[in-house]
Amino acid sequence: MDTGSRKWGTPYLNREFFSLLGERLADHTLLIMAKREGRYIAGALNMIGGDTLYGRNWGCIENHPCLHFEICYYQAIEFALSRGLQRVEAGAQGTHKLARGYMPNLTYSAHWIANPSLRNAVAHYLQQERQAVQQEQQILSAHGPFRQQST
Repeated sequence: MDTGSRKWGTPYLNREFFSLLGERLADHTLLIMAKREGRYIAGALNMIGGDTLYGRNWGCIENHPCLHFEICYYQAIEFALSRGLQRVEAGAQGTHKLARGYMPNLTYSAHWIANPSLRNAVAHYLQQERQAVQQEQQILSAHGPFRQQST
């Protein structure tokens, strides 16, 4: 609820969501939790795919330096390595992820828009957006923490 309250105004993952998640997708869910003095203070929700761990949500009731990175990134990477997963997809946002080895990857979203006028407007916008996203990916990739191959 913390993340939803801070970023989007309305928490969208409610108690029913977590109950259904545990009921129907327990084997594909990884919840990494942090405790302080015997009580939970933070957690990260991840979904386990065939060869990828998908980080999806973070929340906390106390702020501690670097706790977000430990729970969301380092513990997720450790889990993925122990299970032989090929990658950890940390989700959108954040150039802060570059320093932690998360390089930008292109993703896609599949939507069908019923209204032809809106569909055409969105398609036109996406043509321009794709170019901007590809340029940003190239720029960010040049600033990652890994050595570049010399030519």
